[in-house]
Amino acid sequence: MNQLTSPEPDPGPAPAALPGKLSEPLRAELIEFRRDLHMHPELGKQEFRTTAVLKARLEAAGLRPRVLPGGTGLVCDIGTRDGDADGGGDIRGDLDEKDATDGGADGDATRRPVLAIRADIDALPIPDTKTVPYRSTEPGRAHACGHDVHTTAALGAGLVLAALDRQGRLPAPVRLIFQPAEEVLPGGATDVVEAGVLDGVGRIIAVHCDPKVDAGRIGLRHGPITSACDRLEVTLSGAGGHTARPHLTTDLVTAAARIAVDVPAVLSRRIDARSGLSVTWGRIESGHAPNVIPQHAELSGTVRCLDLPAWREAPDLVHAAIDEVAALHRAKSTVDYVRGVPPVVNDPAVADLLREAMTARLGADAVEDTEQSLGGEDFSWYLEHVPGAMARLGVRAPDETRVRDLHAGDFDVDEYAITVGVELFTAAALLDARE
Repeated sequence: MNQLTSPEPDPGPAPAALPGKLSEPLRAELIEFRRDLHMHPELGKQEFRTTAVLKARLEAAGLRPRVLPGGTGLVCDIGTRDGDADGGGDIRGDLDEKDATDGGADGDATRRPVLAIRADIDALPIPDTKTVPYRSTEPGRAHACGHDVHTTAALGAGLVLAALDRQGRLPAPVRLIFQPAEEVLPGGATDVVEAGVLDGVGRIIAVHCDPKVDAGRIGLRHGPITSACDRLEVTLSGAGGHTARPHLTTDLVTAAARIAVDVPAVLSRRIDARSGLSVTWGRIESGHAPNVIPQHAELSGTVRCLDLPAWREAPDLVHAAIDEVAALHRAKSTVDYVRGVPPVVNDPAVADLLREAMTARLGADAVEDTEQSLGGEDFSWYLEHVPGAMARLGVRAPDETRVRDLHAGDFDVDEYAITVGVELFTAAALLDARE
């Protein structure tokens, strides 16, 4: 992919005239901001530089971002009069020129529960294999899941909404949440919730990059859009010995192999198949010599499922299945079941808000239905407390001939997606306030 910023398509007549269109100077700034983040990826709970540059830009716009208790991540309120500074930055320049002169909402409108916009800010511990000027400068670290795009879109939306608020045209408050450690189970969202950041929040929205969707489009669905994901560590032990006399040993290699194969099969008969519960192994390790039966074996994997009831049952079911298969081979099993995240379940009303917002900006054809994925996302923890929805943000360039998968070292995006994310968020904030 040589050109990462595609021409903006003609959206046709928009059914709703909303302020908050992105100015060209801010559009260019945001692309540079995203590339800077991409060059300096930071792992979960280590996002100090990312936090600092976000804080500086928000403060330059006259806002008062607050660092989260762990020292990384931010929360920033817009449109709450006690949450904004009195000066700082020419934020009128963040709006399209026409927006800066149009009339708008009454600045004294009754304040409502906050709409929160959430972005995750951490990167992944994998090398960046691209050959682009903004390639990661941190060995073994890369923004290979698009969190730099999520963060930049939320920042851009915040700057535009702050400009509207200074003009008295933001009818209801908005809260930006820049969350650390999404990639670290059970996810940094749990720390954000415990810090009280959802206090006063009525709804919450987010996006996630989708390399299967074209830039300029989003994918939406009611109900579950991601799956639950937990981590599983199994340790087996038993008497080892010579491979010439396996009957005198606990054959842990065979036991580990049978657990890998039989546990998923056992589970398929103990839970409704429609739940989509899936155990997939990523690591099996045992032994050091071809003629020695070892005394120790380990398996690591993930447990994924499509619905909440199955997720709540999964730990007991998985533990029992492993113990039973291990016992057949006289192996002692120890199971470490690490809770990850439940499914992201989109609230229908909030998903419809995102659909309406995207339609207002780019037309109805810019929204497509999407399927539920088996990926996990800790945005789900927010939805345990307030209604919300996540959209899949298209990042595939028009000339892309293959899908650049998430969590791969060559992952990259068409940067037009940043503009789409900003305008989706701003339109959603304005439409939510009108309800």
